[in-house]
Amino acid sequence: MQYNTQQKKLPLPEYGRSIQNMVDYALTITDRVERQKCANTIISIMGNMFPHLRDIPDYTHKLWDHLAIMSGFKLDIDYPYEAIRKENLDTRPDAIPYPNTKIRYRHYGRTLEELIKKATEFPEGNEKNILIALIVNHMKKDYMTWNKDTIDDAKINNDLMELSNGKLRLDEQVLQLIETRSAANRRPKSNNSYYGHSNQNDIRNNRSYKR
Repeated sequence: MQYNTQQKKLPLPEYGRSIQNMVDYALTITDRVERQKCANTIISIMGNMFPHLRDIPDYTHKLWDHLAIMSGFKLDIDYPYEAIRKENLDTRPDAIPYPNTKIRYRHYGRTLEELIKKATEFPEGNEKNILIALIVNHMKKDYMTWNKDTIDDAKINNDLMELSNGKLRLDEQVLQLIETRSAANRRPKSNNSYYGHSNQNDIRNNRSYKR
């Protein structure tokens, strides 16, 4: 018995050993017409293996490219498309440049710095104060993620002023907006409590009925 690990490595394992054997057989056919017929049959079988991919654009083109790869680019036939070349297969994509922008405080991140910069462009008013309050809340969350110490509003205010070049600050209006928002989040919803009370009465009634 011969194991797959002892056989030739498959260029495209997803097609299996049987398809590779068909391609290897096509390479041994000397008659060009018969070789072309064999290649067309192989492409048809390959397409039937993945019928759910037929709606993908250029799917047939990809099959012919795969046939060229599995033949080691040695199959002399008339390709209906321009077949992929070996040198193009081995080329690497261009390197993606990594952003070298300096982040002043990494625990806040670059996105927060951009948001602070945008907030400095807002005109004075309630909308700007709401945005600052949201920024401060986000700064506190980021601060707690990397620092388990108690959050100090003075520290957050200093960082906010530094990142905004002194244009934003944690003043009384912003603090009041934060407190109002926190109180609203802590307040229980009346509808839930009402339905909860009603459900408890239903449970009691059901128990008494069973008794």
